[in-house]
Amino acid sequence: MAARHNSPAKLPAGEELVIRRILDAPREAVWKAWTDPKHLMRWWGPEGFTSPACRIDLRVGGKYLYCMRSPEGKDYWSTGVYRDIVPLKRIVCTDSFADEKGNVVPASHYGMPGEWPLELLVTVTFEEDGGRTVMTLQHDGIPPEILSDCEAGWSGSFDKLSESLK
Repeated sequence: MAARHNSPAKLPAGEELVIRRILDAPREAVWKAWTDPKHLMRWWGPEGFTSPACRIDLRVGGKYLYCMRSPEGKDYWSTGVYRDIVPLKRIVCTDSFADEKGNVVPASHYGMPGEWPLELLVTVTFEEDGGRTVMTLQHDGIPPEILSDCEAGWSGSFDKLSESLK
């Protein structure tokens, strides 16, 4: 797959969350964990959550649709459009709350507090580091009052990602 670029998504209002993790796995494995639906379903969602559904159309302009299920059985859907893909190096995509059909819904649909934009921006980079991978996530547009909860959610997901790569 050749690197393809598209005009970047308009940056949303809100806060920027940046998380950097060093994963004890080669970059190819971490890339696959983000791009293969079966692998992504093994780690998507914070601790205690599962991922019963995942569709990925990995191309610029392609869409994804993920579901994470809470321990209480409530499903939370998200969708987005891939804006930039550089294989093994970078994924840039929009991020929106969605219904099970992939239609964008406001965050209030799930009872989320704060003034959420309908579309956020996610950038994930992957750097080789002697057989390990330095993965950096940047999530733009998060309401300030929910930023720490989002950081905890991503961190829980990345703990599961790390375990899934063993």
